[in-house]
Amino acid sequence: MEDELLMRDVRDGAVGKLEMLFDRHHGGILRYFQYLTSNRTLSDDLAQEVFFRVLKYRHTYQPEGSFRAWLYQIARRVYADQLSKRKPEVAMPEEVREISAAALPPDREFQKKQETLILRRALAAMPGEKREVLIMSRFLDLKYEEIAAVLKCEVGTVKVRVYRAMRDLSDRFFALSGERAS
Repeated sequence: MEDELLMRDVRDGAVGKLEMLFDRHHGGILRYFQYLTSNRTLSDDLAQEVFFRVLKYRHTYQPEGSFRAWLYQIARRVYADQLSKRKPEVAMPEEVREISAAALPPDREFQKKQETLILRRALAAMPGEKREVLIMSRFLDLKYEEIAAVLKCEVGTVKVRVYRAMRDLSDRFFALSGERAS
């Protein structure tokens, strides 16, 4: 609720408080773009554009909803605008969460690294809509309610989309690894 109060103050003219919101949310927005573009420089530029638009369109903010959902709606628009200008890149960034290999025997550590690479490839090969819902739910830890607000759909629809995306990811992972899903 604190983000909503800060944004309401920004909307009402206390633009200096945007710095606090920037500090809190810049990392998540940056990761969102890195997962979508695999390009650190482009992701930095897009994240900056998001906060520029927050400032520019602050008068449109309505505090009844989640600030984070409103912020990611802006991020989606920024990304869509970028897609209309360039061909999207689909490789996953190296910063994708690694499967923890601490204290594993060398052969098991190698296997985990291989699985991580296959997972990255499987995720990169997914259609953008499925990849985006997984990024929001699994990598950025947005709640289903927030994702529903971002995507402008019902929570039940988000749950179905996440389920289908996870199933698709699993199928792609096992196809790439040469194994069968159990």
